[in-house]
Amino acid sequence: MSAAAIPIERTALLVCDLQNDFLHAEGAYGRAGQTAPEILALPERVKPLADLLRSRGGWVISTNFTLVPGRGGEPMISPHLKALRPFLAKGDFQPGSWGHRTVDTLQPVDVEVEKIAYSAFYMSRLEWVLRKCGVERLLVCGIVTNGGVASTVRDAHVREFDTILLEDGCAAFTPQVHDVSVAALRPVCRVATIATMLEEVASP
Repeated sequence: MSAAAIPIERTALLVCDLQNDFLHAEGAYGRAGQTAPEILALPERVKPLADLLRSRGGWVISTNFTLVPGRGGEPMISPHLKALRPFLAKGDFQPGSWGHRTVDTLQPVDVEVEKIAYSAFYMSRLEWVLRKCGVERLLVCGIVTNGGVASTVRDAHVREFDTILLEDGCAAFTPQVHDVSVAALRPVCRVATIATMLEEVASP
């Protein structure tokens, strides 16, 4: 089915990892000084599309990176992530916490799905949720373009979701990495701007 033939009520804005612990100054990454202006700008840039989709009967679904608490509440962190982000600590990205939650700018989201790896589909209930909601088309935004976004887009593609990457709705820690990642995804899915999708969603 072509993107144009898929109704709005079967379309979802898939928000990857735009969480307080990643973006807010008091979140895990903010406290550690691990951010970039391109990342911080995303919620306000994506908000008009989220609002329009809601008003037209579409979905806003977020995938939220999660550190599962283990014994004594200590987070289960993979070795590569622990080496890459040694500042991560108990309580960060904990399910149900403020830091784990999608940023206020994009609330309310219809469904929040916990994820534990780059791809939001890996060992999560995302595909189950999308099928239950009747979603066929995904407009993907969030962070980071070369990590969670790219992995999720590829996994959506192999599951035959009609997938559109919002190139100005995602970001990486450097513009160069973002640009290379977007170029690598062009053979996998359609790449569009938020302005283009606002026009398409608003069209009768």
